[in-house]
Amino acid sequence: MTIRALKPALALAWASLALAAGARAAEPGPLPPAADQALSHDILKELVEVNTTFDHGTAGAVPLIVARLKAAGFADADVQVVGPAAFPNKPNVVVRYRGTGKAKPVLYVGHLDVVEADPKDWTVDPFKLTEKDGYLYGRGTIDMKDEDAAMLDSLIRLKREGFKPSRDIIVAFTADEETGDGSTNGVNYLVNQRRDLVDAEFSINPDSGEGDLEHGKRLDLNFQTAEKTYVTFYMTMTNRGGHSSLPEPDNAIYQLAEGLVKLSKAPMPARTTATTRAYFEHMAAIETGQTRDDLLAVAKGGAGFDAAAERLSKASVFYNAMLRSTCVATLLSAGPAENALPQRAQASIQCRILPDETPEQTQKALEARVADPTIKFSVVFPPHPNPESALDPALMKITQQVTQSMWPGVPIVPVMSVGASDSVYTRAAGIPSYGLGGMFSELDDNRAHSRDERIGTTAFYEDVEFTYRLMKAVSR
Repeated sequence: MTIRALKPALALAWASLALAAGARAAEPGPLPPAADQALSHDILKELVEVNTTFDHGTAGAVPLIVARLKAAGFADADVQVVGPAAFPNKPNVVVRYRGTGKAKPVLYVGHLDVVEADPKDWTVDPFKLTEKDGYLYGRGTIDMKDEDAAMLDSLIRLKREGFKPSRDIIVAFTADEETGDGSTNGVNYLVNQRRDLVDAEFSINPDSGEGDLEHGKRLDLNFQTAEKTYVTFYMTMTNRGGHSSLPEPDNAIYQLAEGLVKLSKAPMPARTTATTRAYFEHMAAIETGQTRDDLLAVAKGGAGFDAAAERLSKASVFYNAMLRSTCVATLLSAGPAENALPQRAQASIQCRILPDETPEQTQKALEARVADPTIKFSVVFPPHPNPESALDPALMKITQQVTQSMWPGVPIVPVMSVGASDSVYTRAAGIPSYGLGGMFSELDDNRAHSRDERIGTTAFYEDVEFTYRLMKAVSR
């Protein structure tokens, strides 16, 4: 799950912004030269038409990338194909564009894998790039083979121009962001097993940042500095069970259900982080009325914080998720047979916790809300630490300059993603990580992980140009 797949949840929160902000019509921004439009299109076509779902892996896509890099003049030593030996169909390719060494490298990351797509559910072949009515259709067009194509084109274009960066530009094209337990995840492997290939001053992940359109008008460009930590708990009730003809008063299902009801009525407390305070302050500047006042109140803190946070949380599920750690029951299991009293009833509680909160703190909060020592909580998979990346003034300035050169007047908004991306691994490894990409899409028409996934054709070429300009600017 990435920020792209969560964009539909933003539509309600942004419903009035186009009018409130006087947002600018989405006139086309600068496009790359014709040669790079053709190249990026060809790369995207190649990548979309290679099935990189979990079972297929990335083995079909990596050779295509390597071939293009070698043809562009990258040395063999600067194009490394690596991955876990136990998973030969999950390779990653890391390319290094060598600079003068005046500054530490910048690391770009982009996953090559995609979620499953059943052709029966689509109106076009999901594994063919189809262009019609101003859109490019295919699995991965927005998550995130579009950005992979843009990064690869930018590397080739810079090499063609003879550009000499002040720092090495590292781009890692990786496996298994979408699916799996992390054992086959390419970024996880690289930062832990091949840190020498990806060590950098900071990381840019286009998968977790993008531009927002509302009815054809540009609202903003997201600058992601944080994301919630994904952690699932088992909530378990056990007892001796018995035969269903002789009901017992201590039924495991009923007791678990009582605990779940308590959880549903006791949300985690609202609070903010540096990123969300900046986000709410920006939102207040373009909202009106009570909503504006409430956004200012949560951005500034103080006596009115709790009441304002409560109103915002009720008004928007997205604001609610931005204001607190959230925990929700997603799966239930109990009992071996319909004529037996269950000895065990269990719920999966899926939590997305704020970056400065630990799973231990979350578990204690859950236990306190249930207030039943017979119900036990346990972590399913220990999550990776996911600290907030501090807003870097220099990177923010560069991003603003590039953005204004592309789309004058479009603001940049610091955001915390309520979803997750590969930045969890780079942040856990101590590499400040920023979600930043130039793809604009409609808030109510983001089809990541959905049928008939698509991107605007012109929007794709604008993103290619933005990626090139940003990659060049951060490494001058």
